[in-house]
Amino acid sequence: MEMPTHIIAVGGIVEDGEGNILLVKTHHGGWVFPGGQVEVGENLMDALAREVKEESGIDIQISNLIGVYSNTGIHKWYDGVTDVPTKLMLDYICDPVGGELSTSDETSEVQWVKKEKVLDLISAPAIRTRYKAYLDFLGEIKYMEYVTHPEFALQQDRTI
Repeated sequence: MEMPTHIIAVGGIVEDGEGNILLVKTHHGGWVFPGGQVEVGENLMDALAREVKEESGIDIQISNLIGVYSNTGIHKWYDGVTDVPTKLMLDYICDPVGGELSTSDETSEVQWVKKEKVLDLISAPAIRTRYKAYLDFLGEIKYMEYVTHPEFALQQDRTI
């Protein structure tokens, strides 16, 4: 048996005390909430705090796990050659605790957006679906399986 290869990623839906959500505009994915891949030897919490800080300049405190998501479709990376394996993503609600908005090598814009206006900016179906799970969060963790290529298709949607 071949050992499986998965990408583990974390996402942070950072909400300030005034009902605004932190969004970053990436070079490849458009507007998203910040997050990214967990590095070898790194724990989930440290990875999320690092990714949010790197992409937005904001320091966070992580409060709740809201969703676990599997992208089980294998597709080509932006280079058109490299296979992107199965991806497991975990999304958390976060509170800002410091820092200042700033862009990075990965982001071209960073801003606070009214919670009800976020979906006006996010175009990627998977990110929209995960943000809607945040809007519907009542304390139960969401599990979804989907594929993003050749087009977005939700395979499974339930609470765990």
